[in-house]
Amino acid sequence: MQLVINYPSWIHPEIFPFIPFLSFLRWYGLMYIFSFGTAYFVFMKQVKQGALDTEDYKCTDDDVASFFFCGILCLVLGARIFYTLVYDASKYYWHKPWMIFWPFDEYGNFTGLAGMSYHGGFIGGLLGVLFWCIWKRKPIGKWVDVIAVSIPLGYTFGRLGNFFNAELYGRITTVPWGMIFPDADRYSLSLEWVQKIVAETGIVVPSGASTVILPRHPSQLYEAFFEGIFLWGVLWLLRKKKPFDGFLGCLYCILYGAIRFVLEYFREPDVDLGYRVAAVADAPIYLNVSIFNLSTGQLLCLFMVASGLLCMAFCAFFDKQKNKTKS
Repeated sequence: MQLVINYPSWIHPEIFPFIPFLSFLRWYGLMYIFSFGTAYFVFMKQVKQGALDTEDYKCTDDDVASFFFCGILCLVLGARIFYTLVYDASKYYWHKPWMIFWPFDEYGNFTGLAGMSYHGGFIGGLLGVLFWCIWKRKPIGKWVDVIAVSIPLGYTFGRLGNFFNAELYGRITTVPWGMIFPDADRYSLSLEWVQKIVAETGIVVPSGASTVILPRHPSQLYEAFFEGIFLWGVLWLLRKKKPFDGFLGCLYCILYGAIRFVLEYFREPDVDLGYRVAAVADAPIYLNVSIFNLSTGQLLCLFMVASGLLCMAFCAFFDKQKNKTKS
């Protein structure tokens, strides 16, 4: 009995895979639209509940529109630039930076903006939000809190887009929900550890085959749930119980960093980058050999957690001093 799940054959990166002139329409791009739309919906829900209103100010639609425009623009810029300059090990974009935002390859084929970094998008979006608040003279803590509650549910769609692309899958596993992704690496059946996984999972190997695709953690779905739905649920429940402005923004930074750090143990690191910290030298990235082998994403997540804790301490101190002044 096969104890794995085959990646659904009816899922294609293209929305209309059998219509050539519509092949540029992809699920990943559509998921971005859903992400921003969902974030906007949750944001407006909080606005209607008065989350941004004060005694002498009521949030307007124009404010929200310009806020989102600035935030999304900087998010996309940050996500793309960070990916091309940090995650692209070939250094191609360092030599040809004008290609960063060019949606065609050197042969004129449409590729879109293939490659976006969450951490780069986070940094870019945060800078955009801070710039807008300073420019418009709005309370940074309040606006950051509201957008922090709005982001996770939209982020869910981004990870679903990765799943529809059958990319960013996890490491090799023997769990019953392990999934065989069609473009994953093949491994020789002559290897003892490969034979063991095949035996444990009951994978059906065609007669005469010398290699096999092994099941992977569907880490995109793990992230969609825990970094998206679960994190949103926590922040949504706490939105009216925050002790001071800026608390939810800091909490988002801490929780996302912690959750993503753990989930990175199930996700395969980028092949070109491997481990940034390797307690076990030459450890394969497709297996979790040591918890002390850390990927680029995990180091960035540790930075997020530390930054969130420092910002939370600063916001708490600032709020305490403000209350003292009032009293």
